[in-house]
Amino acid sequence: MKPDLCPQPVQAGTVDGTAYSMYGAGEPLVLIHGVGMGQAIWAPQVAEFARDYQVIVYDMLGHGGSGVPPADVELKDYANQLAGLLDYLGIASANVVGHSMGALVALEFALNHPERTLRVAALNAVFMRTPAQRAAVLERAEALKHTGVAATVDSTLARWFGEPVPAGLVASANLVRRFLTEVNPRGYARTYGLFASSDAVHAAGLPTLTPPALFMTGEFDPNSSPEMSRAMAERAPRGRLDIVAGERHMMNVTAPDAINQRLRAFLAVPVEAGAQEQQRSEQP
Repeated sequence: MKPDLCPQPVQAGTVDGTAYSMYGAGEPLVLIHGVGMGQAIWAPQVAEFARDYQVIVYDMLGHGGSGVPPADVELKDYANQLAGLLDYLGIASANVVGHSMGALVALEFALNHPERTLRVAALNAVFMRTPAQRAAVLERAEALKHTGVAATVDSTLARWFGEPVPAGLVASANLVRRFLTEVNPRGYARTYGLFASSDAVHAAGLPTLTPPALFMTGEFDPNSSPEMSRAMAERAPRGRLDIVAGERHMMNVTAPDAINQRLRAFLAVPVEAGAQEQQRSEQP
């Protein structure tokens, strides 16, 4: 992913502790990054969608140029961060796409602000971890408090890309490594701690999710598994399931053309409520 993929932002800055950039014009589209990443991780999506959408990317709390959250931060605080940014930009409603931790934020926003959510997409989301999965992620969260980010980078890359990293994914893995090594350690640890304990938070809310909702993950993502996305899609009244063949956790970086194509198709789904929709796609 090259920096020159992105067009120049039409507006950028920091408001109330949130660093953001806005590109293009048209129907608003918000992209929310995952834990340890930053707004620039969406460069391939910005380059694609800024041609005909008003694309907003920002650094979530504890990341990039945004402020560090308090130790007792809650998921609603991350959703409120987005609501405040949209208020500042004068945007009444938007399409909201989130990856990993950003998917939790996107769903939290959509459930609490359905009137402001045109469509919501949860990429590589977590949901109802098994006891073993929950124990492992909580152990990683606890380790972050004591060993710091640097000690966890290699294991994170192994989970997200495979070990060893396939030759074709080395550039993407190096990009992700840079984000992880430059992230604010306190912000990362606090956000990851919340991420580790929030996989069941939307279990009761998903049946009330009114906007069209896409749940998409990689076929080989072990921690944001196809089973998790399927369970979420089945609960959401307008849920759609999309499993991307051959991909893992960072599929928006490793397979941007495929992800952009799928997102563009989803963004064409009518906003008006209708019968329950279910879709499974396994094309590469």
